[in-house]
Amino acid sequence: MKSSSTEVTRKQLQKKSKSNGDLSVLKIQNKCNEICLILKALSHPTRLLIMGHLINGPKSVNLLVDLCQISQSQMSQFLTRMKLEGLVKSTKTGKSQIYSIADQRLAHLLHTIQLEYCPK
Repeated sequence: MKSSSTEVTRKQLQKKSKSNGDLSVLKIQNKCNEICLILKALSHPTRLLIMGHLINGPKSVNLLVDLCQISQSQMSQFLTRMKLEGLVKSTKTGKSQIYSIADQRLAHLLHTIQLEYCPK
């Protein structure tokens, strides 16, 4: 059974969140593990750069290698891990693998990061 003080605190948080548009700590709490995994997966400069290039549309591995200025081997390692982490998805067209952002929520997150941390 929950204590009445805990219940009051939750109700106060919910009321405050609804009244002034603040972030809901309770919503974040329910998704903490998922959010942490996403942020951890994005927390490498090269992975963030790859995602930045993919935000403008799907790219081949070779094009990503050129854009990020890393070796084919390094790019393959990054993309393999990013695919396992759910950041990117791939399709095969002929002999090429084409990569794109796996979830549009990630594209929205990247736009927000750019807006907040990369002023013009």
